Amino acid sequence: MSAMTKLMIGMGAGLSLLLGTGCAERRGGPIPYDVKSFGSPDAPTVVPLEQGYRIAPLDTLSVKVFKMPDLSGDYEVDLSGQIALPLVGSLRAVDLTTAELDERITAKLSEKYLQNPDISVGVKSSTRRNVTVDGAVAKVGTFSVNGPMTLLQAVAQAGGPTSEANPRRVAIFRQIGGQRQAAAFDLTAIRRGEATDPAVFAGDIVIVDGSSIKALQKRFLDSMSILQVFRPF
Repeated sequence: MSAMTKLMIGMGAGLSLLLGTGCAERRGGPIPYDVKSFGSPDAPTVVPLEQGYRIAPLDTLSVKVFKMPDLSGDYEVDLSGQIALPLVGSLRAVDLTTAELDERITAKLSEKYLQNPDISVGVKSSTRRNVTVDGAVAKVGTFSVNGPMTLLQAVAQAGGPTSEANPRRVAIFRQIGGQRQAAAFDLTAIRRGEATDPAVFAGDIVIVDGSSIKALQKRFLDSMSILQVFRPF
């Protein structure tokens, strides 16, 4: 797996604007450290996925186009909330229900390519039920949150930082008060007992800095200004 409602992650000038320049083991970047008000996330609305579930970043969607296997498949919503589909191109999917996304895909395919296409959209995996760990970790992915979990535990679930990681620059993205917010943490200081190991919650996205961070993440970071990263978004 490659690697939350009104969601979107806003994570500029390249990777340096999210977590600093380069991958040397030092703090840096515009996302604030030692955030005292980085509280609990918004309480999730517990409903089955088929009852009004709204698509979140990094969800995996199953899109089926009747009698068109080349257009059908599983697609991941990227960090900017877009989903890229054959013929259709990129569509904004975040915060839509599957029925609303179905309508958008149907309209796009009907414009030029297919007459009355029969499309179904489903959620194959949901990041709202898990914590997502991405960046310079051994096993990028989403992990179930079945009880209290801390940042160190979440990173450990992902196999820990890689040799290319900078553990002093780790960001948590969280939905608070209806807005996406971010805070930076220093794993080295946490391990030494010099900083508190913060709680992570279902729906959080954790990104560990490092030279191996994906091109998609870098492109997305390039689109964000310093003010957007500092403030809720």
